Amino acid sequence: MAIKTDVLVIGGGPGGYVAAIKAGQLGLRAVVVDYDPLGGECLNYGCIPSKALINAAGALYKPKKAAAFGLSSDGISLDWSRVIGWKAQLIAGFNKNIGLLIKANKGDVINGKAKLTGKNSAEVALNAGGKETIEFAHAIIATGSFTTAIPGFAIDGKDVIGSKEALDITNPPKDLLVVGAGVIGLEIGTIFAKLGTKVTVVEFLPDILPVIEKDMTVPVSRILTRLGIDLHLSSKAKSYAKKDGRLEATIETPDGEKKIICDKVLLAVGRAPRTKDLGLEAAGVEMDKRGHIVVDTEQMSSVPSIYAIGDCVGQPYLAHKASREGILAAQSIAGKPLEARGAVPWAVFTDPEISWVGETETEAKSRGASVLVGKFPFSASGRAQAVRETEGFCKVVADAKTRKIIGAGFVGPNASDLIGEACLAVSLGATLDQVAATIHPHPTLNEAFLEACETAMGHPIHTMPAVARG
Repeated sequence: MAIKTDVLVIGGGPGGYVAAIKAGQLGLRAVVVDYDPLGGECLNYGCIPSKALINAAGALYKPKKAAAFGLSSDGISLDWSRVIGWKAQLIAGFNKNIGLLIKANKGDVINGKAKLTGKNSAEVALNAGGKETIEFAHAIIATGSFTTAIPGFAIDGKDVIGSKEALDITNPPKDLLVVGAGVIGLEIGTIFAKLGTKVTVVEFLPDILPVIEKDMTVPVSRILTRLGIDLHLSSKAKSYAKKDGRLEATIETPDGEKKIICDKVLLAVGRAPRTKDLGLEAAGVEMDKRGHIVVDTEQMSSVPSIYAIGDCVGQPYLAHKASREGILAAQSIAGKPLEARGAVPWAVFTDPEISWVGETETEAKSRGASVLVGKFPFSASGRAQAVRETEGFCKVVADAKTRKIIGAGFVGPNASDLIGEACLAVSLGATLDQVAATIHPHPTLNEAFLEACETAMGHPIHTMPAVARG
């Protein structure tokens, strides 16, 4: 006998499980199907484990920087295998709690792979064996994305690895080649560099973090150099071969072909939507040329009974974007008013971190907007100086006529935590004057946001006077 439910959620990641919880809160029964542990790529192989390891590697590296003010770090070591064990326990706890939350909101979880067999039906190949049929009023596709490969570098989990395998390495390699200087490549590359691994990064484009404005990436480039990471920009990874028990990779650079000896190759060249073998075509669901599911503003696909959220509907591939879309989809299915979508912030957990919300200076100017731009360097921050984390700055972009903040971000210490106030300012249409008039506690890092707004208005307090540029 088929299982009948109001909402079938295919994928238990940060989009899917949030959609199921919200559906339950709105009086709908949801069934979540996933062949992986709950939490998706973010919890199991991405966001949470990578940040746990970034923190652990950072704890080892920080005493080396602290030597400048008298801390002796001789003899400090880190048992990386124990760190990996702790990371696994951390994830397992979240896996369990997500299941409890779904059940507390009248939902159910099935471990297996789901495939649509029609507009209101699906078949699940159970992990434990056998099959289950599900009949649903609505479905939400939340299957996320996967790591893509390039010719000559197929991921085998041993020599050539993706982020998933990199975060499970118990013994850091002596030499690591990272293909791709994007977010994942630099975050993981920095982890291993701080552990003592010699890291080489190859990037096809002329800049690191190519989609981020260059002024925001300059502080990161400086730290990469200090960590001894070799960067080969405008370069291409061509092939690799085993040699004397190690790997020899051939890369093509502006200075000619080079050979890189390493122990592992980390492939971090991008991701693609996981939408194959879901029965979408048979159900009549429209997709774009890259395999993303086409949806409207309520996350509904071309088939009214089928919704889609998260990575499988397009960029940006961010967990919090998926969660917001999951809430919107559940509200739409329940016939409730939709919450505001809001500007989607992002954060990069390099050293230093980078975060942004809203329009960038380049984006605003490209549409012909007249803007006010203010920057405040962390080198002028009392708190940043006190904790010896002075790399970077806060940047604010505002409309020159209304003085409303249309974009803002940080590159520097705790940038991912500091962006929250800027998110609120952009979402509510706050002005430079309003933020500048808001008393911020001293000494704190988030004073930089106030100071950047003061600078944009042309009367900075803690930096030399300058005319705001537009």
